[in-house]
Amino acid sequence: MLSRQNVHTLWLLLLIHVSGSFSTKFNLFKAVHEWQEGDVRLSGSTSLSEGRVEVYHDGKWGTVCDDGWDMAEAQVVCRQLRFPGAKSVVFGKDYGEAPGPVWLDDINCEGTENHLFACGFKSWGVTDCTHKEDVGVICETASNNVTISDSTHLLDHTFSLSDDLGQMFDSGNGCDLQILVRSANGNRQEDGTLEVSICAHKLILSQFPLFNAPEVNTSITVNISQSCQPYFSSFIRYIYTRKIDVTFSSVQCLHWMASKFGVKQLMEDTGRLFSKVLPEDASFLTQLSIYKYAEETGDLVLQENCIQYVAWNYQNLTGSPAWAKLSVEFIGALLARSDLVVPDEYFLLQTVESWITDKGNSISLETQADLLNRIRFPMIPAEKLYELESNSSLYSTHKQIYDENMLKAFQFNVLLFSNLLSNPNFNKDDDDYQPRIYTATPWSTVIGSLNTSLKSVQTQYRSSYNQRMQYGSAYRNYYPTVSPYSQTTTKTFSTPVHNSLIFKDNKINWEANVFKSQYECSNRGVHCRSLPMARLIPRNQLPQQSNILFRNRLLLLCQGKYICQVQDFKLNLAHIIENGTQFLSYPCPDDQYTYRFVVRPEYV
Repeated sequence: MLSRQNVHTLWLLLLIHVSGSFSTKFNLFKAVHEWQEGDVRLSGSTSLSEGRVEVYHDGKWGTVCDDGWDMAEAQVVCRQLRFPGAKSVVFGKDYGEAPGPVWLDDINCEGTENHLFACGFKSWGVTDCTHKEDVGVICETASNNVTISDSTHLLDHTFSLSDDLGQMFDSGNGCDLQILVRSANGNRQEDGTLEVSICAHKLILSQFPLFNAPEVNTSITVNISQSCQPYFSSFIRYIYTRKIDVTFSSVQCLHWMASKFGVKQLMEDTGRLFSKVLPEDASFLTQLSIYKYAEETGDLVLQENCIQYVAWNYQNLTGSPAWAKLSVEFIGALLARSDLVVPDEYFLLQTVESWITDKGNSISLETQADLLNRIRFPMIPAEKLYELESNSSLYSTHKQIYDENMLKAFQFNVLLFSNLLSNPNFNKDDDDYQPRIYTATPWSTVIGSLNTSLKSVQTQYRSSYNQRMQYGSAYRNYYPTVSPYSQTTTKTFSTPVHNSLIFKDNKINWEANVFKSQYECSNRGVHCRSLPMARLIPRNQLPQQSNILFRNRLLLLCQGKYICQVQDFKLNLAHIIENGTQFLSYPCPDDQYTYRFVVRPEYV
């Protein structure tokens, strides 16, 4: 039995442990603050000046997507919170479970606004981001403008609290709950006892009701597979300390136990570690297996991690053994994504038609129609639309669907956007009018890996120079220019203003660069906060049509095998790695990248 003193001590430790996870400001002499529309806050950090950016709208808190974020947006947030300024932007850091929806996306601030909602953005709640892309900021704290009444002094002793609770678990002092662990076959030793027995504290485990810790009884029995039993004690200790060492041999067991007992943050964090193994299986069978497992455990973060990788590498998927094994739900989820990387929309239609045809009568006509309606027909190149009726394997079966979608596509190609807006049946926010990431000519160009020796760079430079002398300026439109001193690669290419047919002859010339040294950055008048850095700039004047916006993307292809990252450009720049705060979604050994620049015009 616990003594009265031990009970009081345990309650105190638990109270500090639970409240210590949050950074909360309060004033004993003021009424509770009432949140106003457009208020912002920083969450998920023990520091008051750092955290995930959240904004209050329509009575609830939501997050902000990191697309388009830079120091200008960070300055606005920090100023609104009455900090003197912003120190840095944080990408990809886990600040714990995020609340509500993603409220803001593609935000664009001048840096002088007093409120974040005063900046330009799509619309409240209109986004293609997930909470995996929530942005964070770090604000400056030292300023003479902060008054005494506004100052807050944080005393953070949680680092020692975690160790104290760990020592409590290790010693077993005052434990009042015996956890008996068994596998499906009973897993008993020769003397009849269960192999694993852990002494814990009901009060600590009561944070997670799925343990079903009894109020009266002093023991519970849990079923854990034999392969995962060696990690169960570490799992229970994590509940005390919020610290754990995870290896690739233990990650799936820890993830499964976290999902079984409702330890959500551990489940999501271990789920992110699965990204390390996703690129290793070119058959895509592992990715589908992990996705199915993520569905069973209810881990939405892991599901997104799997399907994002598959969406970025869709073309490889169509030639893999897993292609024929895709479920209707999975391929439907892929077709709903705007970050699907494909040569063009016609290629996507062809692969879906082929998949449906191979399935035969196992897929109902209604299900086939649903998948075909997810194809974005207005994004199909105009020359392919004319051939569709004769080349499609499913046109005769679904003639009405094809005719309706082709009519919509032809209207999109021959009418100005302003004319379409006058049609009451036209919805400009319809996904059909939003591009995916199209890599076919003329919408993208490739710059190869820059991880070459100086000797090979010099050889390439001499060859490049000789060919330019032979073929003249036309050569530079197709071949990279490599300097043996700067290691910078440059390509120029041109695209139409928009993929609508009426803009076919209205061209924009683009210059794509990858900078590897600060010398090259300064030589081009560019401020490189990190290296390498990519730039994609128009070489002639952008179109005057105010309703066309370029949302260009940079794809990082690893070792010529798979896409490991997709990034957007902010003010024509894409910082690939920055002070460890921005990281690759999927690993790439030796950083052997090929850079693909993709131009994406869209109506807004």
